[in-house]
Amino acid sequence: MRSGRLAALAGAAFVAASCGAPAGVAGVSTLPPTPPQGNGITAAMDDAQPGHIVPPPGDEPVRVPPPKVSPYTYAFPIKGCRVSYSRKLLVLPKTIIWAAKGCAFVSPVDGVVQEVNLRNLWSPSTDRGPDREGRFVTIKGEDGVLYLGGHLDSVEESVTPGTKVKAGQLLGRVGNTGNARDTASNLYFAMSWPVAPQYWWIRRGVVPPWPFLDAWDDGNRTVSPRKAMLTLRKKMGETPPCTQLCTSKQVTPVPEETKPPTKKKKKNRGGGGDDDVVVIPL
Repeated sequence: MRSGRLAALAGAAFVAASCGAPAGVAGVSTLPPTPPQGNGITAAMDDAQPGHIVPPPGDEPVRVPPPKVSPYTYAFPIKGCRVSYSRKLLVLPKTIIWAAKGCAFVSPVDGVVQEVNLRNLWSPSTDRGPDREGRFVTIKGEDGVLYLGGHLDSVEESVTPGTKVKAGQLLGRVGNTGNARDTASNLYFAMSWPVAPQYWWIRRGVVPPWPFLDAWDDGNRTVSPRKAMLTLRKKMGETPPCTQLCTSKQVTPVPEETKPPTKKKKKNRGGGGDDDVVVIPL
């Protein structure tokens, strides 16, 4: 009898233990492990949706400079001012860079000053082609491209034909001379190839400049217009005829007897005056 009671007590104790403990293999816990505290990766994984892989945090991206695509280094032609410009054909393959009066016009590339015009002779009554850009400077770049900056308010005294300049060097100040006199101040910017001054319609623009301005403004300073210039020169010839905005307005001569008397002005023989025009032969 005693042995039967002991067996019954042992069975009851086993049943009680089985009901009070989690199911599973003896000595092995079936509860989920507790994640370690303070681990960013684990916290991120806890917040992620099931099946979503969260990449571990990394360092900031390393900025890689744009590749060098030519041996030449360029500068945006206006420095230190907010600008805007058109990226489409405006009658001629050139662009107008809008900027405040007095902003710095700088050389877009290393080169030599080719032509300097200090005269502002444009008149709406005649609209002569050579006068339309007002005061201007042209640079023959070391890349072989001719660059024109026009509508200038002033030109630096040190900028004379034959002067060597570096990319980013100050050449003049933005204005609205020439046929821009009734508009806001701006820079007439054009690219072509070097020609004699009488072929003024070439220097006013042959190569569309905005793709290169975009690149220079974005920091890709070695994108060069040289190839585009050479392609167009081969296609059009060295001195193609003028086809756009070529003729001046005809002015009806006034009979001598109706002209008011005028005083003769003495020629200014000094250098750097407002009536000076200087060019450098090719």
